[in-house]
Amino acid sequence: MVRCPTPDCRPALSRLTRWLLAGLGTACVGLGALGVFLPGLPTTVFLLAACWCFARSCPWLEERLVRVPLFAPFLRFLEPGAQVPHRTLVKVLVIMWVAILASAAAVGLGDDGRPGVAAAVIGLGLVGSPFVVRLGEPPDAD
Repeated sequence: MVRCPTPDCRPALSRLTRWLLAGLGTACVGLGALGVFLPGLPTTVFLLAACWCFARSCPWLEERLVRVPLFAPFLRFLEPGAQVPHRTLVKVLVIMWVAILASAAAVGLGDDGRPGVAAAVIGLGLVGSPFVVRLGEPPDAD
């Protein structure tokens, strides 16, 4: 289960807020479930949002969500100390950079090419890559 050590992860005090967060979390789970089967619809982002909502509304729903076998491949790396395998990291980086370069080329080389936007896409890829690489590093020993 995703455990957050900070006080902002405690369930909301207002009953209305808890109900709204639980409803939003349920909607995110539904969209995440669709994303498992529909190409192009993200899954992990919606499941992370659902975990966040459930942690602040109904922690038992979050615990139940991370135990659903359909979502296990998407949520197993949320555990503290979990490490993404090296082979998976390489695949992620290759796919990520193919998409970044294809997007930059499509934006920068079109009839109304925008080299500034293409450079921004590549720059954001350079900013995001170290965060992806950090997923494969062993946790710091305290």
